[in-house]
Amino acid sequence: MPTYIVSATQNLLSPEEKKKVAKEVTRAHSQATGAQGFFAQVIFSEIPSGSHFMGGVEISANQVYVHGHIRAGRTEEQKGALLADIINSIHGVTGIEKRFLWAYISELTPNNMVEYGRVLPQPGKEAEWLESLSAADRDYMLSLSKAQ
Repeated sequence: MPTYIVSATQNLLSPEEKKKVAKEVTRAHSQATGAQGFFAQVIFSEIPSGSHFMGGVEISANQVYVHGHIRAGRTEEQKGALLADIINSIHGVTGIEKRFLWAYISELTPNNMVEYGRVLPQPGKEAEWLESLSAADRDYMLSLSKAQ
């Protein structure tokens, strides 16, 4: 699963904004890559006051960072569209100026990732991988897309 870690200034995002950002990041990933939405997970963390520095200077402005860990194999166009969509979506949800929004993608080869006890598939092979899971694991994953 792609994992997106959203780090934001402490108390910046409300619970409702977190839900909206998670849905938008999931949508952006699915749209850019073609992978089903239930593959994406979004994890939030908060940056406490006094814990963020740039150039050795403490940052006091509200900021949001998204670091996505995705499977390698996407085109430069897909990755560029994904990054732009994430930034535009977070801006749309929060109203935070884009200069305070950051997004990064790190690529991992699928054979370096295990989920549900199985090495992840190459991009485009998700359906076959999903079918190889136990019925309980597959049903659980599919239930995540129905919850949206």
